[in-house]
Amino acid sequence: MAQNIRQKDSDLINTVKGTGQWASVGLIASLFLFGCAPSNELGKQHYEQEFTAPLTETDVIQSTVTRDYTRFGDQAELVLTNSPSLNQRYQELYTALSDWAIADGDPKNLAQYDIEVAQLSGGDRKGNVLFTGYFSPVIEMRHQPDETYRFPVYSNPGCGEQCPTRAQINDGALEGQGLEIGYAASQIAPFLMEVQGSGFVHFGDDNSMQYFAYSGKNNKPYVSIGRVLIESGEVPREQMSVTAIKDWVASQPEEKVTELLEQNPSYVFFQPNDNLDVKGSAGIPLLPLASVAGDRSLFPMGTPILAEVPLLNADGSWSGVHQLRLLIVLDTGGAVKGSHLDLYHGMGAHLGKQSGYYKHFGRVWKLGLSGTETAQPWQLTD
Repeated sequence: MAQNIRQKDSDLINTVKGTGQWASVGLIASLFLFGCAPSNELGKQHYEQEFTAPLTETDVIQSTVTRDYTRFGDQAELVLTNSPSLNQRYQELYTALSDWAIADGDPKNLAQYDIEVAQLSGGDRKGNVLFTGYFSPVIEMRHQPDETYRFPVYSNPGCGEQCPTRAQINDGALEGQGLEIGYAASQIAPFLMEVQGSGFVHFGDDNSMQYFAYSGKNNKPYVSIGRVLIESGEVPREQMSVTAIKDWVASQPEEKVTELLEQNPSYVFFQPNDNLDVKGSAGIPLLPLASVAGDRSLFPMGTPILAEVPLLNADGSWSGVHQLRLLIVLDTGGAVKGSHLDLYHGMGAHLGKQSGYYKHFGRVWKLGLSGTETAQPWQLTD
């Protein structure tokens, strides 16, 4: 989310929540709630128009919500300075958007800057796009195992299609290969880092910090443990959240927790990195609330979007309003498909809690620039 593709590129975000990586994990409460029926309280709006294509050419954006474009310039600069290829593709578009935002930022005036627009259809074909959230967790680990820190986290064994399942890894399939990169005190902490696709690790034995970047997966299908707990009657659907999962785990014997987690055969591998920048699958450092994970078939990496982002209250309830923001798609993930975007929130437990509330809806427009390779944004990529 190194790459935060939340098991986002590893299907880890497929749940009843989805990164990329950064998944998505990723992210987390929504990771376990994705798929539940939306309601008006989640910011879903009702329009007469019905879209017949995933992206529809749009002449004028009609939006009267408040605007905040303040983080776009810094995120765009990180794209342009870190990727020559993305610089070549997007530099003119980013410049035009910056000029527009500085001038007045009125979405009705985008065409004056040769900016072309395509609206995302939404899962209901009426423009309501699902927003979930993800973050970069920080977990406590040790370099060597002891009585407390005894659950290993592995680097990529390069096993391709022959990788073992989660259960086989727990049974020692990767032992003796020198792949252990740290040891956690619980099974659930590294599992949730897998959902996010990456995370920060503090090693208490030498007080060092590393970024564990996504380094691949075992190519097994992802199964949502949130859905398993709901369907087994362990946690009521309406109460499902990351907190509820953690509480359930804390109340159960270790063998039952292992049994639950092993129902998800998918497993994510990590690569320790001393550079503490959080990067998406595009390899670009991510800024909170300025970048999102999206479907590559709709949004090539680096694509700018204009989004009516649903704003939430501190308790996670919808505030009743949306805010127009310029975001850049810099991550992807297995469950981040179609009309589903995963908004990166930042690092740490507090932001994890905030991101976990997101399972709300807003409108989204993909942006391109006439006369460049980003033109006609309503066209799908290969």
